[in-house]
Amino acid sequence: MTKSLVLKDQTKHEVFSKTSFLPYNLFSAEEWARFRADTALTLTYDEVERLRSIGDPINLEEVQRIYLSLSRLLSSHVESSQKLFLQRHRFLQMKETIKTPFILAIAGSVAVGKSTTARILEELLKRWPSSPKVKLVTTDGFLYPNSILQKQNRMNRKGFPESYDAGSLIQFLSDIKSGRPHVKAPLYSHLLYDVLEKKYITIHQPDILIIEGVNVLQVNPLARNGNAMPFVSDFFDFSIYIDAEIVNIHQWYIQRFLKLRQTAFKNPQSFFHRYANMKSKEALHVAEKLWIKINLKNLIENILPTRPRADLILHKGQDHMIQKVALRKL
Repeated sequence: MTKSLVLKDQTKHEVFSKTSFLPYNLFSAEEWARFRADTALTLTYDEVERLRSIGDPINLEEVQRIYLSLSRLLSSHVESSQKLFLQRHRFLQMKETIKTPFILAIAGSVAVGKSTTARILEELLKRWPSSPKVKLVTTDGFLYPNSILQKQNRMNRKGFPESYDAGSLIQFLSDIKSGRPHVKAPLYSHLLYDVLEKKYITIHQPDILIIEGVNVLQVNPLARNGNAMPFVSDFFDFSIYIDAEIVNIHQWYIQRFLKLRQTAFKNPQSFFHRYANMKSKEALHVAEKLWIKINLKNLIENILPTRPRADLILHKGQDHMIQKVALRKL
């Protein structure tokens, strides 16, 4: 199994090949930065430092170079979506106009920087001149509790599609998209590595909802009888995939694991506290094992195959900075 995964690690990123039939427009980071136009930088150096995840070196320059153009693009999509919504209501002669949020999805591997991207975008979108109400929800809360995964002997499959309560996630998104008020999403503790029992975040009719998770673009097996089978992605208005060469994601994962040994893992309440006092060589062996048997396997089998379903792909270089951007053609 390890050998086959390593061989697959050598695959090239065909999505960035210059071929005429690709459904994407391709840009270098420098070309993409020009689309910023007059979009104002509303974040400070200290705020970017606070928003970035451990091991992610994103800085204010990267926000200017990549995320301001992306913010401008998303603004146009949100505006167009709102206009289409009102036109549809007029066409259907619907008297009551229910507020329907714009749902933005962010997907990608572990350790690739999804959380940082989600938090940066959340802050940028909040600061548009129209001051929209923006909320961020991660799909971690929709994982089955550890007690259920342990009973099913699936703890080593945590993060794989089958470890999520897909029905609850789809119901949550359906309620959000229907404009229902006070919709609850379960909370997750990375310290405890588990869903928090009876702890929720309440989402009340936001203008924009950001959904972040490794498998948000995943599709289920299709029903042969033609019955409706909603996917999580059916509720998205725009989706972003954070991409990088597998060899780089591997390096970032190991570096993050070793840094967490010196920080979060030292907390006695941490699920991973047992790794904090290991000898460095032993801890490195554990990190490599977790990468190969769980995270690399999930990336190859489930996460990477969803990349072509994204509306926008942000491809990172070895330094964790965006090098290339692919935007789906209309």
